[in-house]
Amino acid sequence: QVQLVESGGGLVQAGGSLRLSCAASGRTFSSYAMGWFRQAPGKEREFVASINWNGGRTYYTDSVKGRFTISRDNAKNTLYLQMNNLKPEDTAVYYCARPRGGAIWSDLTNPHEYAYWGQGTQVTVSS
Repeated sequence: QVQLVESGGGLVQAGGSLRLSCAASGRTFSSYAMGWFRQAPGKEREFVASINWNGGRTYYTDSVKGRFTISRDNAKNTLYLQMNNLKPEDTAVYYCARPRGGAIWSDLTNPHEYAYWGQGTQVTVSS
């Protein structure tokens, strides 16, 4: 059974930074791509970023390009999301997720391609 546990959320002023972490259980972490999603109140869950199994390939939604960086440490079974120059519109619950077996790279923006989710961590950006 795969367990994902996010941490690092909090309250920050606009322009500030946070680094989210996602600790994964199990021995298959390094075999899978991973993704970050977020969900603001009253809105659907949206894709933020994805990373392939070895960190050599990443993809971001347009609104976070140049501000957020996804990375991973396979030796520590941990996924990261470095968030800089945060804006009030970044306020949301952030989730890490692992895709289902067989999911292809181009589909990883779709939350339905993910089989495992963490419980989420709240990020609040004040103006």
